[in-house]
Amino acid sequence: MSGLGGLNKSPSGVVIGLVQLQLPDVSTPAQLAKQTQRVCELVGKARRQSAVMDLVVFPEYCLHGLSMDTNPEIMCNRDGPEMAAFRTACREHDIWGCFSIMEFNPEGNPYNTGVIIDNEGEIKLFYRKLHPWVPVEPWEPGNLGIPVCAGPNGSTLSLAICHDGMFPEVARECAYKGANIMLRTAGYTAPIRHSWKITNQANAFCNLMVTASVCLAGSEGTFNSMGEGMFVNFDGVPIVEGNGLTDEIISAEVRPDLIDEARIHWGVENNIYQFGHRGYVAVKGGAQDCPYTFMQDMVNHRYQLPWENDVRVTDGRDFGFPIPE
Repeated sequence: MSGLGGLNKSPSGVVIGLVQLQLPDVSTPAQLAKQTQRVCELVGKARRQSAVMDLVVFPEYCLHGLSMDTNPEIMCNRDGPEMAAFRTACREHDIWGCFSIMEFNPEGNPYNTGVIIDNEGEIKLFYRKLHPWVPVEPWEPGNLGIPVCAGPNGSTLSLAICHDGMFPEVARECAYKGANIMLRTAGYTAPIRHSWKITNQANAFCNLMVTASVCLAGSEGTFNSMGEGMFVNFDGVPIVEGNGLTDEIISAEVRPDLIDEARIHWGVENNIYQFGHRGYVAVKGGAQDCPYTFMQDMVNHRYQLPWENDVRVTDGRDFGFPIPE
C-alpha cells in the first residue's frame, strides 16, 4: 500500500517523508543557526526527492540534539527566527512540514515543542510534549493538551513526541479527537528499538489510524540515535520500515480515506468505537460508564499506584538535575 514509497500516488493518497536526520551537536547560537539552515536544506531535498510528497517530518531534537541543554541563548520562540525559517522553507518548496524546537518558557524550564506548518507557511499545529522522558529530560510538561489539525488530502494530523507514544492514552486521545494519522518524532537510541516498534504498531491498530514515526540517526560523538523511520497501517501491519542511515528520507503513501472507511464500517476490532460502547450486542448503544479506576482517580487528582511509596526514582538527580521547586 506504500505506492513504492509514494512513487505511485493515488488520488486519495497522502505521501509522507520521514527524515532520519543526522544527530546534531548544538551548544551556541551560531550552531543553532547553522542547524536551522541544514533542516531547511533537507526540506528542499524532500521536495527534490518526490514531486508529489505532501508532508516532510523531522525528528524531535532536530535543532538541539540530545544534550538536554536549557541555556536560554539557544532556546526558541514561536515567533523566532528558527520558526520563520521553517515557515519560509515550507512555502518556498510547497510542502507541509513537521519540526521540533526547544521552546523558551519564562515561567520555568523550557518546553519540548513540535509544530506542523502547511505548504503556505502557516502554523497549523503547536504541541508541547506532555510526557518528558523522565528522569533524563528537564522539560516542563506540556500544557496545551493534544491538538489535531486538518492536513493535506483529507488527512487529520496529530503529533506525539517520543515518550508520549509509550502511553496508549496519548494515541487514544489523538484518535478520539479525530486524527487518522499520528506522527511520532523522537531522538531515541538503540535500547528503545523493540519498544519503538511494538508501540508504533499497537498505537495504530488499537485506534484504527496510521502511525508515521521517525528518530534522529547517527552520532554526534556521545550518543547514537537509531533512525528507524516507520509507517504502520491502521491494521497494525508495518508498511515501510527504515534503517539507521543518516539524512535518508523514508517515504510512503498512506490512505486517510481507507482509515475513515474502516472506522465507519468495521464491526470486529473497531476498538476506538467499542471502548466507549461496551457490549452493544447485549446493551442498546453499549455501556458508557467508566469502569477504570485509574481514570476516575486521575480526574479527581488522586492517582496513586499500589506501590507508590516504594518508587525510588522520582526526580532527575541521577542525571544532574536539581529537585524542582
